[in-house]
Amino acid sequence: MGFINHRFMVIWIKPLVYENIRIAFQSIRGNLVRSVLTILIIAVGISALVGILTAIDSIKNSITTEFTRLGANTFSLQSRSMHIQIGNTNYRSKNYSYISYTQAREFRERYSFPATVSISVNATQVATVKYETKKSNPNITVRGIDENFLQTAGYELESGRNLTLRESFEGDNVALLGGGVIKKLFPGEVEPLGKFIAVGSGKYQVIGILKDKGSGFGNSGDQIVLLPFTNVRQYFPRPQMNFRVSVMPKTTHLLEAAIGEAEAVFRNVRGLNIMDDSDFLIEKSDNLVNLLLDNIKYVTLAATIIGFITLLGAAIGLMNILLVTVAERTREIGIHKAMGANSRSIKQQFMIESVIIGQLGGLLGIVLGILAGNGVSMLIGSSFIIPWKWMFTGVALCLFVSLSAGVLPAIKASKLDPIDALRYE
Repeated sequence: MGFINHRFMVIWIKPLVYENIRIAFQSIRGNLVRSVLTILIIAVGISALVGILTAIDSIKNSITTEFTRLGANTFSLQSRSMHIQIGNTNYRSKNYSYISYTQAREFRERYSFPATVSISVNATQVATVKYETKKSNPNITVRGIDENFLQTAGYELESGRNLTLRESFEGDNVALLGGGVIKKLFPGEVEPLGKFIAVGSGKYQVIGILKDKGSGFGNSGDQIVLLPFTNVRQYFPRPQMNFRVSVMPKTTHLLEAAIGEAEAVFRNVRGLNIMDDSDFLIEKSDNLVNLLLDNIKYVTLAATIIGFITLLGAAIGLMNILLVTVAERTREIGIHKAMGANSRSIKQQFMIESVIIGQLGGLLGIVLGILAGNGVSMLIGSSFIIPWKWMFTGVALCLFVSLSAGVLPAIKASKLDPIDALRYE
């Protein structure tokens, strides 16, 4: 008997839920202007939250991608720390003396750890490159490298070949060109390999073309010319030319051991005593990206607070529209109760209406937020992102907001006396 009663209740409840959903949509259509305004308020809050957080995820992805190209397990020996200030925190601690050509070359010869070591030096970042009658803008980066630089810096060859060991140390007049330089100097069907270009006062034969790396942080990694570092010493000389040594261990788990060995070897190269502080910096390739990502969390927190404040306004607006609806539908509620509807069904009706408005606003906000966030993604050249985590978070927040806003109106409607409600004008 109990089983039969239970099945009867289930069959009776389902039509009641469907009826309440139908009444909720009727009420939304009947108060279209107020409902649309409330939906838009919720949509603005959710779109602000989802949009900003999607854009932040896109920026994080771009930062990680750009620095991963430098080699995930690469570190470098540098003459000074980077001068970076984010907020009130200054991340520059000390200046160090430059790394000379002799020291860089001696380190490479003495470092016996299973790793790839490269030497490079910056020549200029404002060079003009010429080929016959064509020339580039004065924004080309020229860097002196050895035969290991492409591997440690994350470059790949599109065509041609890399420098040889002899070319690196004897300073032959050969060059590797980035895609940006190729497009400017060799348009159409012209084959760059084997051609001679002018960089500064030197003539160089093109032996290799680099794969495009794309743009990041306002700069292009394709507007670059790579020359043998000994050649750069000759054609781009300056006092205290500062060299950079990069090291890539054969396997990632050897990174810390490789760093310890590199510090010991380079301290000997620099002639430091056991009591002296290291007068050089060891910079891991992921240090800067971790630093930037760590500070982005404050932007994420600010975006979340903005979204919650907007959603609080949406909750108040939704509660207001439902309270007004209760007053306008007092007589209708009285008729329902007179026909047998109990307080629970009336409460359910208003809660369903609140949830529907909240979810409609949330759906619109999620769509707008994804479009806005991926608009930023397109501007920085990152890939399209579907923020599943923030989408589910938005749905959950809308459900919480709508339930919170609907509780008071639902309770008020369920407690109306049917006789007084029927007499209400």
